[in-house]
Amino acid sequence: MKTPFKKYLSALFLGSALAATAVHAAPPPQDLKGKNIVLVHGAFADGSSWNKVIPLLQARGANVVAVQNPLTSLRDDVAATRRAIDAQPGPVILVGHSWGGPVITEAGNDDKVKALVYVAAFAPDNGQSIADLTQGAPAPAWAAELRKDAGGFLTLSTDGILHQFAQDLPPASARLVAATQGAWAETAIADKVSTAAWHNKPSAFVVTDQDHMIDPRLQARMAAAIGATVTHVPASHVVMLSQPAAVAAAIAAEAKKAD
Repeated sequence: MKTPFKKYLSALFLGSALAATAVHAAPPPQDLKGKNIVLVHGAFADGSSWNKVIPLLQARGANVVAVQNPLTSLRDDVAATRRAIDAQPGPVILVGHSWGGPVITEAGNDDKVKALVYVAAFAPDNGQSIADLTQGAPAPAWAAELRKDAGGFLTLSTDGILHQFAQDLPPASARLVAATQGAWAETAIADKVSTAAWHNKPSAFVVTDQDHMIDPRLQARMAAAIGATVTHVPASHVVMLSQPAAVAAAIAAEAKKAD
């Protein structure tokens, strides 16, 4: 049985612990209130690839929308992204992952778009495609893991997801990514951007230094070419799933600068 003094000490320590927990659980600042952020997924993915980033941005007051791209062509994915931009109540920060980079490069010419954020993404110039950006480079290891269906759409094998696409995720999480991936039209790799929005819009770039899908050196060259603010993260291609706080921070920094 506890003595009154021991009961007092227990209550005191419990109160201190609860107070400390309350301090650490303080709500995040609402510094993104009024900001509209549109997230564009890449190939072998869908809008759920942003599921860990979205709550972090929403907690800071941002209005966030993830586009569901059909992955059928640059033209079709740009159209889907433009519909999402049009639906927003004000200026937009446009974010693209991987194949989403060419999509935001084209769709970002919309007057509502105030800044671009590339996340482990391709950033083509006028008249460029992904094929142009990677021309002359050796075939990456993940190319052997591609599977093409009768309609000409590509997916990655589960092994490809586990070891090349999402190697820093727990295996169970990576298998979920494999199961929910979107099939990407093979022809999209040659689709060319007409006008690159980054020429006229400020941009940021999250370079993933452990990326097996897009060479980090190519990412760094593209980031330098477009004059982007660069954040390096030691992560795989799916940095938004493995290190969502770093991605959310990069997006928030660009959003706070935008008018």
